[in-house]
Amino acid sequence: MDIYDSVVLGAGQAGLSASFHLARRGVRHLVLDADEAPGGAWQHRWDSLSMADVHGVHELPQAPGEQEARPPARDERPANRAVPAYFADYERHHDLPVLRPVRVDRVTDGPDGLLTVHAGARSLTTRTLVNATGTWSQPYVPAYPGARDFDGLQVHTRDYPGAEAFRGLRTVVVGGGASAVQLLGEVALVTETLWVTRREPVWRTDDFTPEVGRAAVALVEDRVRRGLPPASVVGVTGLALREQERAAAALGAYDRQPMFASMEPGGVRWADGRFEAAQAVVWATGFRPAVRHLAPLRLRSPEGGIRLDHHGTTAVDDPRVQLVGYGPSASTVGANRAGRHAALGVLRALAAGPDAADQAG
Repeated sequence: MDIYDSVVLGAGQAGLSASFHLARRGVRHLVLDADEAPGGAWQHRWDSLSMADVHGVHELPQAPGEQEARPPARDERPANRAVPAYFADYERHHDLPVLRPVRVDRVTDGPDGLLTVHAGARSLTTRTLVNATGTWSQPYVPAYPGARDFDGLQVHTRDYPGAEAFRGLRTVVVGGGASAVQLLGEVALVTETLWVTRREPVWRTDDFTPEVGRAAVALVEDRVRRGLPPASVVGVTGLALREQERAAAALGAYDRQPMFASMEPGGVRWADGRFEAAQAVVWATGFRPAVRHLAPLRLRSPEGGIRLDHHGTTAVDDPRVQLVGYGPSASTVGANRAGRHAALGVLRALAAGPDAADQAG
């Protein structure tokens, strides 16, 4: 039986970072990626999102003396082209062992303290696992009465087709995060919009300094240490308008309304009976961590999340498993740090031997 020291699930920023650090430490591993091409979730983002819009991505880890090759922050190319090209070059340059497309169905306990990764008719045996599956494959759309009866267009952020698809359609944008703000900035320029959120949006008036970022990450880290479902860093730091969204603001696009109570064929209705006609709804309601395939390992706490150790990557209930791009590491800079910590966690689990799972807690 061929046994890997580690298997990495996902070849986005977190997975590539973990693979780089594993390779540098001589850990025999394989990276399984569900996509047919490099780029992680970035290859699926909407065409109008440029590198300038996202303020660039943090560079992937480099060997000493290597030149940085990431797309510049002011690059006007679509992010769904620039970042995948960067990731593809990185995979080739470092000869990372990425196998695609491979969609993992589940991970189970195998014999002798090993783990078995099931992917269709294929199964792999490994001593440790690094889960870097992110959130893109798990869009979240809340359930509302009458949603199936609505006869207009409904799309989630993941499937956003561009502003032109909404021209002439009175559009409700649902969600209180950065994606809702960005999409309103586009859609409000081509049609009438209505913004609804469950809570009042919190606008950031100060600069997003490194100190503010570290404080926000610390709050998310505290949640995962307590076994709570991870919150987004943006949800902690608040919202800010970019320059290209000023025109939408002048049109009143960011005059927020409370969440409606139900949907009808021609619009949405609030609990007090107020009705607003609409022909389209954009659900900018976020994503959930893609961890269903880990269910057989029973890692979820009673609070609904997966408890991580003080390093922020090792599953407390099974130290054979590392999670990167989860909770505080769900950002490009956080993913890099998590990749290094995950590699060290793998080394600790390998040193502990097949009884690593029994040392949990």
